[in-house]
Formats: sequence, C-alpha cells, structure tokens
Amino acid sequence: MTAYPNMLKPLDLGFTTLKNRVLMGSMHVGLEEAKDGFNRMAAFYAERARGGVGLIVTGGIAPNDRGRPMPGGARMTTEEEAAKHTVVTQAVHDAGGKIAMQILHFGRYAYHPELVAPSALQAPINPFRPNPLSTEEVKQTVEDYVRCAALAQSAGYDGVEIMGSEGYLINEFIAARTNHRDDAWGGSYENRIRFPLEIVRRTRERVGKNFIIIFRLSMLDLVEGGSTLDEVVQLAQALEAAGVTILNTGVGWHEARIPTIATKVPRAAFAWVTKQLKGKVGIPLVATNRINTPEVADQLLADGFCDMVSMARPFLADPLFVQKAAQGKADEINTCIGCNQACLDHTFAGKITSCLVNPRACHETLMPMVPAKSRSRVAVVGAGPAGLAFATTAAQRGFDVTLFDAAPEIGGQFNIAKQVPGKEEFYETLRFFDRQIELTGVKLQLNQRVSAQQLASAGFTQVVLATGVSPRTPEIEGIKHPKVVGYLDVLRDKCRVGNTVALIGAGGIGFDVAEYLLHEGTSPSLDQTKFFAEWGVDTSYAARGGLTAAHLEKSPRKVFLLQRKASKVGDGLGKTTGWIHRTSLKNRKVEMLSGVTYRKVDDAGLHITVGEREMTIPADTVVLCAGQEPQRELQAELVAAGCTVHLIGGADKAAELDAKRAIKQGTELALAFDSTSSDTAPKAGAGAAAPAVATLEQRLPTAVAESLQKWHAMVAAGDLGELGALLHPKAVFRSPMAHTPYPSAQVVQLILSTVVKVFQDFTYHRQLASADGLNVVLEFSAKVSGKELKGIDLVQFNEQGQIVDFEVMVRPMSGLQALGDEMGKRLAPYLAAYKAAKAT
Repeated sequence: MTAYPNMLKPLDLGFTTLKNRVLMGSMHVGLEEAKDGFNRMAAFYAERARGGVGLIVTGGIAPNDRGRPMPGGARMTTEEEAAKHTVVTQAVHDAGGKIAMQILHFGRYAYHPELVAPSALQAPINPFRPNPLSTEEVKQTVEDYVRCAALAQSAGYDGVEIMGSEGYLINEFIAARTNHRDDAWGGSYENRIRFPLEIVRRTRERVGKNFIIIFRLSMLDLVEGGSTLDEVVQLAQALEAAGVTILNTGVGWHEARIPTIATKVPRAAFAWVTKQLKGKVGIPLVATNRINTPEVADQLLADGFCDMVSMARPFLADPLFVQKAAQGKADEINTCIGCNQACLDHTFAGKITSCLVNPRACHETLMPMVPAKSRSRVAVVGAGPAGLAFATTAAQRGFDVTLFDAAPEIGGQFNIAKQVPGKEEFYETLRFFDRQIELTGVKLQLNQRVSAQQLASAGFTQVVLATGVSPRTPEIEGIKHPKVVGYLDVLRDKCRVGNTVALIGAGGIGFDVAEYLLHEGTSPSLDQTKFFAEWGVDTSYAARGGLTAAHLEKSPRKVFLLQRKASKVGDGLGKTTGWIHRTSLKNRKVEMLSGVTYRKVDDAGLHITVGEREMTIPADTVVLCAGQEPQRELQAELVAAGCTVHLIGGADKAAELDAKRAIKQGTELALAFDSTSSDTAPKAGAGAAAPAVATLEQRLPTAVAESLQKWHAMVAAGDLGELGALLHPKAVFRSPMAHTPYPSAQVVQLILSTVVKVFQDFTYHRQLASADGLNVVLEFSAKVSGKELKGIDLVQFNEQGQIVDFEVMVRPMSGLQALGDEMGKRLAPYLAAYKAAKAT
C-alpha cells in the first residue's frame, strides 16, 4: 500500500484515465511570449510530466486579440499558432503525461486599450476602461473560444480548461457586479450564465466526446455583487449537462481584498468551498489554493472534500513532487512556501516566472545540471539560504563541499523569518535543505567559526562566502538608550518588549517585526477560524460572494512603523503581497509614517520630525530595523592567502534581506562552478583580485552589468520579449517626442519594443558609465524610413540592476521627425488610451 493511496489513485474519466488525482494548476509563466519560449515550455512541462503529475494545465492562452493580457500576449487563433504548441504536447506525451491548455480571456483585466467586457465598468486594478461587447461581438467571442479549443485539440492537447473565475471575462458575465447588460446576455442569472454555457456546449460539439473539458468555476467570488452558493450550484449543474468533464475551483477575484494563495493563507483553507458541491454534481471536483504537501492533498481526498487536488506553484518548487511522494520520499520534496516573490510577482511585472526555492523553474534549458569535471574541494562559509543553495547544488553536481557555520543549526536569517506569523512555511525550506545535505554528501560543520588561515591551511583554494549580514545601527542621539533594541534582540533573543513600540525602518524586516509583536497565541496562518474572521470570509456562505464583517482579536501592543523615505510605507514589498502586509498592519491600528527625521531617543520616547511637525512617540521600546551591512571580513585575508573567493547572498549585497536573490545566486554559482578555472564562475559576487585594467562591464555593479548584457542580447535579436525582467515596475520612458514622461514598466516595454521594430541597421558604437555605474550612455546609429540618424540611450539603473529611467536622444531633426512619424502611427491608439485612462 502506498503512503498516499487517495492522492495516487487513478481517476477514470470514461474515455481516458488519469494516473492519479493530482492536477498541475494553470500558471502564466511568461514563456508563452518569450523568445524560444515553446522549447522552454516543452522542457518545463515535460520535467513535471516525468515527475508523475496526473494532468497538467498550461498558462492562459487568449482566444482572440482583445482577450490577450497585453499587446503581444499569447493567443491561439490560427493553425500556424497552434502548430507552435506541438513541441510542448509531444514532449509531455513522450514523458508519459497528459496536458490541457487553458483558454483565458482577460476581459476588463487586460492591459491594452482594446480591452472588452460585458459592460463598460473599469476594474479598480486597471487604468483602462473596457469597451462593452455588442450582442454580435458576444456571439463572435463564443465562437472564438470554440475555435481556440478545436485548435488546441489539433495541437495535440488532451483537453482544455475554460477559465471562468478570478474576475476574468466569463466571470464578468456571470456576476451582476460587472454585467449590466439589457440584452439576452445580461439581466437575470439565467441570461448571465448563458455565455459560459454556450461556450461549453458548442465546444463539446466541436471537439467530440473524447476530449477533456475542465471548467474553472468561481465557487467563491469574495467581492460584493458576487454569486450566491445556490447560483454556483445551479451553474455547476448546467455546466455538467453542457458537457464539462471536470469542475475546477476558483476562489476570489484579482480585485478582491482577501488573500487566497499567499503564505498568510492557511493550508487548504478554501477546500470547504469545493465540498459545497459534493453530491450536487456527478463529475469530478477539484480543490485548490494552498495545497502544498502530499499529506494535505491525501487528507482532503480521504475526507471527501474533492475528487482531485490542484497544485500549481508546488510544481515550480519541485517538479518531482508526485514521484517523491509515491516513492515514500516526501521528506525530500522542496515545498512551496507561498511567497509569490518569483512567480506571481514576476508575472505581474512582465518577467518570466521562476521560484524562490527553485530558481531553475522555467529556466531548465538555461540552467542545466551538468556533472562536475572533477570532484574538487570547495569550502562554503555560512549556512543561510545562499550558502545552502550553493552547497547542495554543487555537491549534487559532484563537488566535495564542506559547509561551515558558527551557529548550532542551518538556516541563517530563515531561522529569524520562520518565527514571524504568516511565514511558518520557512520551516519546510530548512527541512528540505537539511535533507539535501544528507543526500548530497555535504560535510556540515556547525558551531565552527572558521578563520582564513584555517581554510587556507586545510587546502581550500575555492571559498564561497555566504556569511550574511549584520544589522546596521543608525546615528541617532540616544541610540544606546536602554529602551533601544535590535530586531535580532526581538526575534532571535526574545527580549522583553513594552506596550508601545516604535520601529525604525519599514522595509521587510520592519513589517516582520510588527507582525511578530502584534500577534498572540496561534498564528492566523495556522488557524482557519482566525484567518477567516480577520479577513471577513463567511464560511456559512450566507451572503453574496461569501463576505462578512471582519473581526480581529485585540492587539497586544501599539506599534508605530517609521521610515526616512517619503514614499508610501511598504512600497518596496512584493507586488502581489505588499497590500496584504499593509492591510494586516492597518487592521491592527499600526501607525505608519514616512518622511521621518529621527532626532533623539530618551526617557520620554522617540523624538521625530515629520514634515514641519515635531512629535514624540512615547515608546517603551524602540526597535532598530534600519537595514544591514554585509559580513565579508574573511574576503581580504582569503585573497591574500591565494584563495579564490566568491561572495553570494547578504555577503555580496545587503541592501535588503532577499531570499530570492540569495538562493538564485547560490544556485547559479554552483551550476556554473568549475574549479579548473576561476573564470567560469559567474561575475556576480566574484571576490577574486581584479585584473590590472578592468573593462566597462567589470567596473559596473554586478547586477547592472548583467542587465546591460541582457539588453544588448535582446537588441541584437530584435526581440524585447523579456525586457519586463529588466524593468522596475515604475520605470519611466523619456524622449524629445514625449511632452511628458511615460511611466510604468508596461508602457516602457510597449514603446521600446516598437522602437526596435522601427529602426533599421541599428548599431551601438560606444558605451560610457557614471562613477557609480548606475547611469549608462549608449551611442548608436540607425535608419528610419531611409533617413539616417544618430543618438544616445541614457539608461538609469537601480542597485538591483533594474532599469528605472530610459531616455532616447536623436539627431538630426530629419531623423527625429521620421522616427516620430513612424512611432506615432504605431503607438497612437495605445498612448491615447493610456492618457485617457490616466486622466480619469
């Protein structure tokens, strides 16, 4: 008998059988639009198929142009477009898997001026107002869905998933909130659900009986004006009658102000929603959201909540999830921690998806695991996330790795983070690394504070410093006052903290400390009752959308969260999770102040100035969360001793604690590492002595040099599909043709992608950089409509290598005029819509 008999039990669909009850849920990973994206998708999905997942669902593919998320977004409208997918379906089938393509029309969530919706109601998360579909356009859209499904079938897919939840187009038709139509597609509930039912009925007619149709049904909208439970059941039954094979669960709209998949959400918190339909339909039901271990999945099936479980991001974290579970090796699974940092945050920033705990996800072809040329010895100092990632990956390749740490346990800063309410999943990452150390043969030396002399004497010529950071102490009068403590004193050493607390620093650490100080008893992320009460979710489903008034337990302290920067507090948090953290603290009455000048600390508390106002916070405790400094004291001594030194993680850059960067750096260094030549190591963090004359790239900050290299590669290929990965979300474009700067990464990408298509014979001749390496000047020449021109690109980067400002200067006037005319033709509808949206 297997360890997880319910999860691993086959599922008979009548015309075909799935080998287990695990669905790899849909994720838009960015490869759909990337250069060589289909081959990369083939490698990505095939690895998951080999890992044993029962059925894979792809990221969303639009059925027509207006349904795309943005200009250039993935679509399937022609046989030629369908043919490109065959490499994906063939790879999955060759690996023994089954795969369905999700059909997704973005509706009013689309980020382009041609977006459409049932009614002209602007989404609160989109600057564009949608165009209402005419009656004839609705009929044509139904046909577009049907054609898309048929094309998917011709491309070799085993089925399709019709996306009817999360607030996208179909969901917009269903909900009275967004459907204000007065024709046959609006008004009564029967009219509003006609759209999805027609799509399903006609799709079934077109594809025949032996083709999987999954419908992702919004079973809990979590917005006002959403569906009732009776309406959800009514639609589910009608969908079954129309020909749906499987009903998947959708929870919440993107505009809902309730977290549904972030790490703060308890595991399987929304499975109760799926259970509401058990016995109401006769087709398999899929539970979803925050199911990330085989134990949770198997228990849901055993308890009758569902017939299948959907896990999406857990297959980013570990492609062999099912295989490891089936082999009794669940302790080897790299568990998804629900952080969103490299998956959803990347998606909404236009970047290719990855995974914080598994940077190879979606980058399999770019980050191959190649055996080492020889079993050379490597010392790693520091067993935090960066050191653990390097040590285990390098050992897996075949290197002889010794990992030193002065602490009595592995984990570094993760041991601090895991204590914060809502971050308990970090325990899983440390459990995974601990097991990997055993499996890969890393020699672990804890309680060992090693010196450069010890390492050199032991014969280590290659040393990776992952020694992390030390807290920064700001220069403030009275900073040594007894009521001043550091964040490590609070989180690690459990020092006494008073009833009124001032936190100096509102980055990720400041938010973590605030969460820690404001909770008592069981964390809401471990207690579904507490979580639903805090966020106002009605599990009795008595009201439309499943909403109710929120109720929080009384906070044990009064907390002030302060920052020097004038920007919004928490502005640097994750794109898709920052609002959750800010809302959580606001609900607990945290006072957040920006633009703060710290004057002094004394018996009365913390004296500050905000704008023109002086005030004193009567703090019992002042906690320093004011950043960190890299710990790299060993570097100079090791280099002097003749060792090649590589800096990774906080030892390389300590601007903000960043586990995603740390694990990625460690993994990339290990994959590129070859002790036969120090030159094979990545530039990032290389600590070896510099050559006598450094090139421009070597003088630039590592992150900027890498971004600049990627920019040149994209320009040379004439394809800026991956530019989003280089742009800061608030990047700005400037040019003589633009009377005002154009902000936002989406607009910058649109303009630059168009510029590349307009230029002919484009060549960069020279590049210069400022002293700090954050401002780069690129001289170029090109032709536009036969007119020759010369110019410069002025590119400003931040320390993370993101482009924050891109300005183009062109001469002569004739060339500028030709460029302006051509760009105007191509961009007029987009920029006009953008200006209109900005003005409303």
